[in-house]
Amino acid sequence: QVQIVESGGGLVQPGGSLRLSCTVSGVTTTYYSMGWYRQAPGKQRELVASVGSGNTRNYNDAVKDRFTISRDNNQATVILQMNNLKPEDTAVYYCNCIVRGVYNYWGQGTQVTVSS
Repeated sequence: QVQIVESGGGLVQPGGSLRLSCTVSGVTTTYYSMGWYRQAPGKQRELVASVGSGNTRNYNDAVKDRFTISRDNNQATVILQMNNLKPEDTAVYYCNCIVRGVYNYWGQGTQVTVSS
């Protein structure tokens, strides 16, 4: 059974940093991509950043100069380093895993709040 565990959310002041971690288990192939999405109240869920099995990276334009996504060596963990956080970054952040391009799994979401 595929499981996704997220950690690292919380409350941070504007300009601060957070480090989100997502670990997937139960995936029996190395051919999967992982990423982070977010959803703010009243808004659609949007891509924050993703990284493919070949370590290609994709970023939302709103975060590309501030956030960095990476994977560990065994590919099972994706890290989202978020720097210079802004109030508009406040949202529930969801880890996403796409296996072999067709099977889509989601974490339960972790709250990120940027406020003074």
